[in-house]
Amino acid sequence: MRASIEEYKAVEEAALKFVKSVAEGNSRYAKELFIDEAVLFGFLDGKLEHGSIEQFYRNVDTVSAGKEFKARIDIVDIEETLAVVRVLEEKWGGRIDFTDYLLLMKMDGEWKCVAKAYNQNSDTIQK
Repeated sequence: MRASIEEYKAVEEAALKFVKSVAEGNSRYAKELFIDEAVLFGFLDGKLEHGSIEQFYRNVDTVSAGKEFKARIDIVDIEETLAVVRVLEEKWGGRIDFTDYLLLMKMDGEWKCVAKAYNQNSDTIQK
């Protein structure tokens, strides 16, 4: 059964916390979204980042998104208590384009992110 439009709106509002943190260079909003045990996986400038979501918070808090930063949220799927969200980012830090996948679970009536995996577009990798 397809999720209601209201559920899609709730997932989008949750994902907006991620985008707002990245755009403003302040992990405060993302910390409302991610559970403490959330994990991170991806390659940043060719180096594997994996483990605690704390690394993402450090990245966001130390690198300004910049004036050219843009983002788009696509809700890939919602299945009762599970949602997959794709976030496209352009020009983070003035140079990096990312595709992020966020895995959200509905916990106690609220959408929370349990995992973030990302790809840095190859033409933005600094060697």
